[in-house]
Amino acid sequence: MPLAEENPLSRDPPLILPVVVIGNGPSGICLSYMLSGYRPYLSPEALHPNPILHSKLEEARHLSIAEQDLEYLSEGLEGRSSNPVAVLFDTLLHPNADFGYDYPSVLHWKLEQEHYIPHIVLGKGPPGGAWHDMEGSILTLSLGDWMELPGLKFKDWAMGKRRNLKSDRATPAEVASYYKHYVKLTGIQRNFIDHTFITSVVRPYWEADSSVSHDSENVPCEETCVDKENEDLLKKNWEIHGYRKAADGSHQPFCLFAESLVLATGTFDAPARLEVHGENLPYVSHSIAEFEDAVGKGRLSGAVDPVLIVGAGLTAADAVLCAYNNKIPVIHAFRRRLNDPNLIFKQLPKKLYPEYHKVYHMMCTQVSSAASNLYPSYTSCPEHFVLSFKPDMKCVLQSGGLKKVIKISMALVLIGSHPNLFFLKEQGRSLGHQPNEPITCKGNPVAIDPYTYESCKEPNLFALGPLVGDNFIRFLKGGALAITRCLGVREKKTRHRMVEGGSEDGCHTMAVLPRKYLI
Repeated sequence: MPLAEENPLSRDPPLILPVVVIGNGPSGICLSYMLSGYRPYLSPEALHPNPILHSKLEEARHLSIAEQDLEYLSEGLEGRSSNPVAVLFDTLLHPNADFGYDYPSVLHWKLEQEHYIPHIVLGKGPPGGAWHDMEGSILTLSLGDWMELPGLKFKDWAMGKRRNLKSDRATPAEVASYYKHYVKLTGIQRNFIDHTFITSVVRPYWEADSSVSHDSENVPCEETCVDKENEDLLKKNWEIHGYRKAADGSHQPFCLFAESLVLATGTFDAPARLEVHGENLPYVSHSIAEFEDAVGKGRLSGAVDPVLIVGAGLTAADAVLCAYNNKIPVIHAFRRRLNDPNLIFKQLPKKLYPEYHKVYHMMCTQVSSAASNLYPSYTSCPEHFVLSFKPDMKCVLQSGGLKKVIKISMALVLIGSHPNLFFLKEQGRSLGHQPNEPITCKGNPVAIDPYTYESCKEPNLFALGPLVGDNFIRFLKGGALAITRCLGVREKKTRHRMVEGGSEDGCHTMAVLPRKYLI
């Protein structure tokens, strides 16, 4: 049976769960769907356009994809993710999508209760994560179909909710609402606990002088709450401290243990910084929402000095469009070359994303003097670096060996965001490919086994989504598949050992975890 209706966080002694997922955005939702027993099978009438992949799928048609060799199925596939299982699952759900085709998924889903793995998903707000905090009117980067999760087509859900179905792209408000309803309609809501804030995640064998500390207002459970007979077992598990925010605003501390921990926190917690002198000055912002608020209140209307926008991603492009549409002069500085193949604009079809290609065209206008007059209020500064911000509203830029000082009315630094893993020892730095650097979705993602998504540095720790470089929702689903398969295989081995005579770990798990939390 799934988790009971009661709050499983308030227990003494603390509860030990097979799996705890931190983060209730699309990554955590998709993983919970699969851990709840939903399994993908090749549809009886399906014919994948990739003949080699289809031949492999036919070999084990009677098995769910979660029970097959993912490395074998992924071999030879290419896509816009560096994780092979992400590419595999995407091509099963959206065959040849990157070539402009709209082939239907070759999968159908079955609910198999015997494959349920007990778990809880912890999140700060309602299911959907950061999507509930995004601007509600702008269009998303991806097609609506690419934002959907298994078992509930976005178009079918949106049919009775959207006023305008002309665009295949959805607004963040629509996507957030879709995710919130998804957990209800699929019956997995019982696994979700909202309004939970994690303060620390540790393992007892970590050093006593760990950099992770508990907030003074969030008192962790007492050490004496753990029975001595379970001490050996708990040393092998993840110890999770936090609090749940009640309706009256009070904080209810909790402590629980997890045999396996999954990080699904995304990367929208902390804006990336330039780390230059003067970046904390009042006129320097790292939020497009603050810029839009200033524009909406007319604080920048009629400004003589331009707004400096730093960055060459889609958020920076949104800021450029906002300024352009409101007749606000802009200096747009970015480090990349205009012909850099990694510019996001080069990866987006023009027909689907005309507004972003307009920004890219604006970025290129400075190269040609004939075209430079097309956007007189916009100045493109490719291959420029910010050296410092001055108190007198001036910014120092550098390109090559040349420096220039510009007077501005506001600076907007939009160069991405980083995950906030403060609850882990050393903020999780040891988990990355470069262990001495902060975790970032592009430069230093969590190092994982490509076919299980288990950390290469810590056993029984998994990560998926942006934390491992999968920034598009269409690709994070592969991580959920890989983790589900890995945990399913391990659970099957544990059951087998218990049937054959039992291992000490398995017996302790049965003793500590109440029967109602087991299958």
